Amino acid sequence: MRRALVTGALGFIGRHFCQALDDAGYEIIGIDIADGIDARDYFRLGHDSFTLVIHAAAVVGGRALIDGPPLALASNLELDAGLFQWAERVRPRRVVYFSSPAAYPVVLQTSGYQHALHESNINLRYPQMPDELYGWAKLTGEMLAGRARASGVRVSMCRPFSGYAEDQGEDYPFCALAGRAARREDPFVVWGSGDQARDFIHVDDIVAAVMTMVDQGIDGPVNLGTGRATTMTELARMFCAQAGYEPAIQPLPDAPSGVAYRVADVTAMSEFYVPKITVEEGVARAMRQLAAV
Repeated sequence: MRRALVTGALGFIGRHFCQALDDAGYEIIGIDIADGIDARDYFRLGHDSFTLVIHAAAVVGGRALIDGPPLALASNLELDAGLFQWAERVRPRRVVYFSSPAAYPVVLQTSGYQHALHESNINLRYPQMPDELYGWAKLTGEMLAGRARASGVRVSMCRPFSGYAEDQGEDYPFCALAGRAARREDPFVVWGSGDQARDFIHVDDIVAAVMTMVDQGIDGPVNLGTGRATTMTELARMFCAQAGYEPAIQPLPDAPSGVAYRVADVTAMSEFYVPKITVEEGVARAMRQLAAV
């Protein structure tokens, strides 16, 4: 029996992996702080052996959290350090570590740059300023992953771009815009200028790509994205078209909006996986879900 440990099992990424692993016949041990089990405590005390570890435990949230109190995300450093210390001791067959495009230099994510981010744009020997403390935590996690790999731990590391699905919360932009369209809000509020571009990838494609990395023993780092830039205004108009109305789009320039341009170079990913769900299909799925509620 293959056994999998999923940390953050009740979170957005974690619950989708739990479903996929269950479908694949894994015995799953899921831990989540919402169930009263802190992954940091588990890593200090646990000795069980696993075929696969999906490390999805993290303090996460939308842009408001990333731009919020400076130490709000510091627990991610403890979580990742605990993971790799535990992995060096227990030696699971493979660990999946989720980094983030927030680890890329912000100077490469400006409106004046507008080039797809390549894995080589991160140099861990000479790191450049990433996106807030969250980006620094992910850079540190990547360094820890490299040290663990050097000690013999098999680590698959990926950098998922703007993951979404119809069951994601409205503290993330995709479902926030979906909710506004379902309520037929007019004016339709978009945080920031509305020109900030993201690479939206459905969580089903993230899960499938990661499981392919695991099956093929791909270490990475690998960007997980579509390579397609979609601005927040474009996304808002897609949702409104699905809802059947044309509201006035109202940018909120003072609201948290993040970097101007964050799109993946997917050359490495395309060697083993091509995303199946377009952003248009994702929009349609989200609106069908909201209509059924």
